[in-house]
Amino acid sequence: MPQTTPHPLAHAWRALKHRNFRLFFAGQSISLIGTWMTRIATSWLVYRLTHSAVLLGTVSFAGQIPTFLLAPFAGVLVDRWNRQRVLVWTQALAMLQSLGLAVLTLSHHINIAEVLALSIFQGCINAFDMPGRQSFMVEMVEGRDDLSNAIAINSSMVNAARLIGPSLAGLVIAASNEGWCFLIDGISYIAVIASLLAMRLPTRVLAAASKSESTMVTQLKEGWNYVSTFPPIRNILSLFAVNSLMGWPFVVLMPIFAAQVLKGGPHTLGFLMGALGVGSLISAISLVLRKSVRGLLKMIPVAAATFGVGLILFGFSNNLWLSMALLLLTGFGMMQGLTASNTIIQTIVPADKRGRVMSYYTIAFVGMAPFGSLLAGTLANVIGAQHTVIVSGICCILGSAWFFTRMPYIRKHMRPIYQQLGIIPTANVAELEESSAS
Repeated sequence: MPQTTPHPLAHAWRALKHRNFRLFFAGQSISLIGTWMTRIATSWLVYRLTHSAVLLGTVSFAGQIPTFLLAPFAGVLVDRWNRQRVLVWTQALAMLQSLGLAVLTLSHHINIAEVLALSIFQGCINAFDMPGRQSFMVEMVEGRDDLSNAIAINSSMVNAARLIGPSLAGLVIAASNEGWCFLIDGISYIAVIASLLAMRLPTRVLAAASKSESTMVTQLKEGWNYVSTFPPIRNILSLFAVNSLMGWPFVVLMPIFAAQVLKGGPHTLGFLMGALGVGSLISAISLVLRKSVRGLLKMIPVAAATFGVGLILFGFSNNLWLSMALLLLTGFGMMQGLTASNTIIQTIVPADKRGRVMSYYTIAFVGMAPFGSLLAGTLANVIGAQHTVIVSGICCILGSAWFFTRMPYIRKHMRPIYQQLGIIPTANVAELEESSAS
């Protein structure tokens, strides 16, 4: 019987051979579109109600500061609990939050205080949802061999939703109001909850520490000691935190760019966010096509520099089409750094510390953003949105330069782990450093 030659790109979707990940992919693909609709609708609602850059930053701060405060504790609990159940609960509570926004907005009773309160509630949910979701990834693909591909596919899914959701939100808001975006989002959570409940998972062996007499404080210290003393994790999360603090909050200022800089409306905001999503999606797909985690480390500082250059040039633009083209570059750099960092961390972290490490990843990713949002909103009020974004881009480039100087030291500590996992040959001990393919 003749053998069939596998398609040269068959490896690109290998994580989808796992039934549980296919279910997750299907449910999340629907739900994330609604999530992005809510993000855009919330920012436009706040701007419509207040016309204030400071309050845009304040609402973003309120939605993210609970994650900064609660994520370390959530990481310990995620290591102790059944992660599938954690995600079912977080998705159900997020559905209630979106439906609450929908009812208040459609009944014309919404005010800024209620938006702030519901944003805080969502931030508390995210403190558990993000480390739980990241830690659950390896359980859905049943091992590390396909983990990097699963993370890249997940990033592609997020950015496809980033492309579709804001565009739909712009159309819906222009045709009616923000409340319908919130309602669509609330209903979309049904898909991901159903996919989680349909999964068949083996009983997870919980971390030994969770079955011992270790207290939460002890496990918090163990997680912090590991993150703060292991150079690859410490340096990757440090750059991640800089980008989150200084770079990513530019999204909070998008309504100002749409309305004041580019003289548009909600549809303009949708176009801008859609362009950012296209750039991010192109980046994620390029990572899906990779066969190995080798070579990802050097992408991290390159991505940070690309992100910074994109922000600086976007800050100078007053033309819609040029701004959209620059957001393609910005989105590409932003997603390359985010996905490469996530993949490396998940590859090298021990299973018994996964929840705690991913909680610090969550702090670096989301937890620093509230301070960045406040800073961006305040700076925009003083020096303008365009100059604020230019300053943000410069900071990202400086962070990239710093990370470049740390790479030899990081590789030295990553090499033994990559050899143990079979990612690089044990015999060829110099290959990682010589080829920079870490």
